Amino acid sequence: MTAHRYALRRAALAVTAATAAAVLTACGSQEPSPAGHGGHDGKPAAGASAPASAGSHNAADVSFAQGMIPHHRQAVVMADMAETRAASQEVKDLAAEIRKAQDPEIETMSGWLESWGEQVPPETEGTTGTDHSGHGSHGTSGMMTPEEMSELEKSSGKAFDTAFLEMMIEHHKGAVAMAEDQKENGSYGPAKAMADDIVTAQNAEIDTMEKLLGRK
Repeated sequence: MTAHRYALRRAALAVTAATAAAVLTACGSQEPSPAGHGGHDGKPAAGASAPASAGSHNAADVSFAQGMIPHHRQAVVMADMAETRAASQEVKDLAAEIRKAQDPEIETMSGWLESWGEQVPPETEGTTGTDHSGHGSHGTSGMMTPEEMSELEKSSGKAFDTAFLEMMIEHHKGAVAMAEDQKENGSYGPAKAMADDIVTAQNAEIDTMEKLLGRK
């Protein structure tokens, strides 16, 4: 009788183990959610190049990436200037945050364009001033002219701080407008998620810059 109960118990344990293994296998086979810009709520991570399979893209997505890449590049150049020319540590810190956020986004958008078989804007585009060729309906919204970039580069101290903040506010407003257009007209999920994050982050930075200028 004891041997019979022992055999029944071994059989029950074997069934339980097999069931658990099947559950684990099923869980392991599930596809992870695509990496997103913010890394939360399914949004793509800023530094991750989302695969082309993350959804179909349209002309608005291409225009967004091709327009935002040179736009970001110019912001990074302006931020680099602040490291040696700014007087305010707050301005230097803000510039560092801008560079930290936008460099990975440039890489991500370049990856999208390459995966779509579209042209990535040349490395020099956006670094010295407005590129008048533009891209799609976005053009170069909010970008500085070569003369403005030269003026900023020649300034230093408090004069640089003021010029940098005023120019970057306009620059950010242009980026927000481009991102809003992408949210409305784009179809590629990771690009729409990035646009949403750009709107949130850059509006917050505009508010910070307005305060640093004493406007709020």
